[in-house]
Amino acid sequence: MGRPQRFSRLGRRPRSGAAVLPYLLVLPTVFFVAVFTLWPTVRVAYDSLFLQNEAVQVPQFTGLGNYAALFADPAFRQVLFNTVIYVIVTVPISVALALVIALALNRRLRALGLFRLAFFYPAILPMVSAATIWLFMYAPGYGLVNVFLGILHLPGQNWLGSPDLALFALMIVGVWKQTGYFMIFYLAGLQGLSREIFEAADLDGASAIQTVRHITLPLLAGMTLFVTTIAVVNGFETVDQTYIMTGGGPTNATTMLLFDIWQTLFSFFDLGKASAMSVILIAVLLIFTVVNFSHLERRATYE
Repeated sequence: MGRPQRFSRLGRRPRSGAAVLPYLLVLPTVFFVAVFTLWPTVRVAYDSLFLQNEAVQVPQFTGLGNYAALFADPAFRQVLFNTVIYVIVTVPISVALALVIALALNRRLRALGLFRLAFFYPAILPMVSAATIWLFMYAPGYGLVNVFLGILHLPGQNWLGSPDLALFALMIVGVWKQTGYFMIFYLAGLQGLSREIFEAADLDGASAIQTVRHITLPLLAGMTLFVTTIAVVNGFETVDQTYIMTGGGPTNATTMLLFDIWQTLFSFFDLGKASAMSVILIAVLLIFTVVNFSHLERRATYE
């Protein structure tokens, strides 16, 4: 009787070690998330409750005063409007174009690798380089965009100097830059789908449009959830091309939220207001992510 009891005790040790092992494996990730994500978020939320700028020597507690001042400022409301419009326009266009291009390139074509590289190349360009290229293309008079308009006998425009056109010009750059990046995800998703489903649809006489609508899109719902989340986050983090191409002008027409945060902190040295804007940005992204996942996750199909 003693021997079975000894074996049972020895058997418990591996099970207890196996129970602890997953926590040990996750511990480094938890540490980095806590140090580089959770703690900065808590600290930013704390700093947003104080007046901290060059005019205030000692930080003064103001509660929600920074938030009230921001939403009472017409310039900040314009920044929010610019950011929301930029995201609403660029995200659907980028995602839709990425899906269309992925569908077109997910087949046997001559020089297929060259076509994929051509569409993906803007994604690997640094944003500074891409913005510089488009800065030349938008140049009044000799820019390629106005030259092309002249060929069509249309008047040239001051794309980056007009308050009505500057934000639209930045949207074009954003769509051009990120469409190829999203295309890669859709290509990976398409190549992971079972070919038997499409062969069965073809035998049933389904058209190409019906196949895409009723089979491809539902099967790619999980990928669409992932891509749209990344696209929205990228849209709210737009700063490089704004800094290089317009500097937020003209007349605040292209200033967006992250660029305004950077400018408020490093140009005006207003830590309290910049922290409040950061909390607003985090809250908006968190709300969108939760809503997006709760809405699309139920319809997503994973294999």
